[in-house]
Parts: sequence; structure tokens; C-alpha cells
Amino acid sequence: MEWMNISYALAFLAVFVASVSQILLKQSAQTEHKNIIYKFLNWRVLLGYALLFGTTIINVFAYRGVELKVTPMIESTGIIWVTILAVFLLGERPTKRAILSIIVTIVGIIVFSL
Repeated sequence: MEWMNISYALAFLAVFVASVSQILLKQSAQTEHKNIIYKFLNWRVLLGYALLFGTTIINVFAYRGVELKVTPMIESTGIIWVTILAVFLLGERPTKRAILSIIVTIVGIIVFSL
């Protein structure tokens, strides 16, 4: 039972780390670079892709104890994390569409959980 709890925590951690990665990649895309090499080989891009690779490793261990029918629900929380992180790290205001997406996601998770 404890292994299953750890697996679920790892699955949610992987989604959160992937969301951080997306924020880093967006920051890099919004930054002016000296040339095309720096556009693709800067610390944000390299760290972003390293984090995405890390989520693959985390998911290998997480999905050993997570029911596969639950994984879409866990993965869908990424939109929530990206929106929250964009507010705090990028200073963006969430759009009405983003807020609606979060509400629909939460309602979907609740309905799925019933």
C-alpha cells in the first residue's frame, strides 16, 4: 500500500516538474538571443529538456504502482500547474480561457473520482 502512495506522489511530481520545464522553455522563447545557437543552447532550454528527460525517469518508477486508468487524470493537472507557475514566475495574468480550462479539469477529475 505504501508503494502505491509513493507511486502516486511520483506521478504528480513528474507532472509538476514537466510544468516547470514548460515555463523555462517559454521564458527562453520570450528572450532575445544573440544568434540561433544561443536560442537553442542556453541554460533555460538545456535545463528544460533535462527536466523533461527526468520526468520520463520518474514516470518509469511511478507507473509501477499507479493504475493506468488514473494516469490521464494525473497528467491533466499539468494545465493547473502551468497556469499557477506562469502567474508567479512570469507575472502573467490567467486568461478567461485558462481559468475555464482549470475549472473543466477540476470538474473532470471530480467526476472521474466518483
